[in-house]
Amino acid sequence: MNLWMPTDLRERMLARSAERAVRALPMVFSSPTFALRTPAMNVFHALETSLSRHHDRAAFFINGMTYTYSQFTERIDAQRAWLRAHLSAEEKLVGLLGHDELDTYASIMALWAEGKAYLPLAPHAPPDRNDGIITKAGVRVLLSAREHEHPGAFTLVRTDILPSAPSLGPFVPSDATELAYVLFTSGTTGQPKGVPITRSNLQAFIEAQACMAITIGPDDRCLQMFELTFDVSVMSYVLALMNGACVHTVPQNVIKPLFIAELMEGRALTWAAMVPSVITYLRPYFDEMCYPSLKACVFAGEALPLELTAAWSACAPNARIFNAYGPTEHTIVCTKYLFRREGGNKELNGIMAIGASMGDSRLVLVDEDLRILPSGSKGELCLSGPQLTSGYWNDPERTAEVMFTTSHEGRPTRFYRTGDLCYMDDEQDIIYLGRIDQQAKIQGFRVELGEVEHYARVFLGSVNVAALAVQNEFGTTEIALCIEGPGPVPDDLIDRMRTKLPAYMIPNRVRCVRQFPLGTSGKTDRNALRTQFMATT
Repeated sequence: MNLWMPTDLRERMLARSAERAVRALPMVFSSPTFALRTPAMNVFHALETSLSRHHDRAAFFINGMTYTYSQFTERIDAQRAWLRAHLSAEEKLVGLLGHDELDTYASIMALWAEGKAYLPLAPHAPPDRNDGIITKAGVRVLLSAREHEHPGAFTLVRTDILPSAPSLGPFVPSDATELAYVLFTSGTTGQPKGVPITRSNLQAFIEAQACMAITIGPDDRCLQMFELTFDVSVMSYVLALMNGACVHTVPQNVIKPLFIAELMEGRALTWAAMVPSVITYLRPYFDEMCYPSLKACVFAGEALPLELTAAWSACAPNARIFNAYGPTEHTIVCTKYLFRREGGNKELNGIMAIGASMGDSRLVLVDEDLRILPSGSKGELCLSGPQLTSGYWNDPERTAEVMFTTSHEGRPTRFYRTGDLCYMDDEQDIIYLGRIDQQAKIQGFRVELGEVEHYARVFLGSVNVAALAVQNEFGTTEIALCIEGPGPVPDDLIDRMRTKLPAYMIPNRVRCVRQFPLGTSGKTDRNALRTQFMATT
């Protein structure tokens, strides 16, 4: 690709990237720019209409190649023909290896056109993990746009070599209760949890995004940087394709922040969704970056520091910047907060608010006894509404652990427990405080580790930090502070933190870690970081 970038900046970023090693930084993005031309339009009808309307326009930019909607439709038709010839109408769920190829996205459209759903699998995941997911999901067929060596107990279909076929016409009518996709997320027991999302769940999400009031049209160029196993990917390609825009993907074998920086400038992207880790990585080069074409930018998946957002806003001078939030169980994102360039942004401990609910989603905070708390309280965030999944795939026990029914607004309402500790202000805006399991009991006091991290950032500047609850040799819980970077730890850090925090909140151990381990979604993997920290103690 001939993506222009200042040579000195590119060389510095490459040097830093080599030091950090190639690693996936998929970005959890929650899309800001999603206002449908007709917000109530059915998402699947909108996709079908867009495919037929925008023949010669660019649909995808993948690995330096541009593909038109006509070329995309041709690959969809080839796969629809195979699906119709080889699968019964009752076989609804089909596996899909998430390669960065046109045929991969054509598989999704072909499955939806035939009234089916997809189960995405990461090509680079351990074969045993993928086999376990396939078995639990009961999938018989696996689609792949590349050669796949691992045999497994399934039928592998190479979609990239399927012959062209005549058009099969309109999408097959499907009930709103039919599945759109099933995502397996990591579970605390080590066994992935399947989250089934229906067509009506997806439709509710699409309609909810209209409140962001940002349109996407045929002239837009949208970023899709996520693994298909991460649900923000759905937002990235669906909102673009249903409006005739061009989806720009990020290869899996690159250093993603560097590639994205090049892509945003070289291709003049207009819409982007990312996890905050991406701009944390790029922060040292903000003074040399400017993306005037970017009109909307959404962050999701991690807590978003307000100071980092303010610095990034200078790089995207014309963009509306959103902080969005939502678990996989509640179909992508369900809250949004618009960054105010003039100041006055809501924050707590330096973390920007995730805002109020979107669409028909209902948000409440509860105490440990699942009693709904009033505004001005801290508690566990619980969600309800049309975006909420029915429960985990063939797993009633896990479903019962996170779903409960209580009276809300005068009627019984089913809620999902997110496990996230939040604060709700008097205007119903939510501020994310951290995971409930990131609270620690230190010397009898309940400590929010996010507050420790906040003051560490205040004194250290623009660096990534993580406060962890760890056990010492006597079995007592204490606080460990990890600082991302080569070090050394500033000599006066602890003394400065003592001026802001009580003694029981002061870290007992501080260590620099050259690079924090990341999960497949691009978030810091705290469990892996804790293991790494303890192994070097």
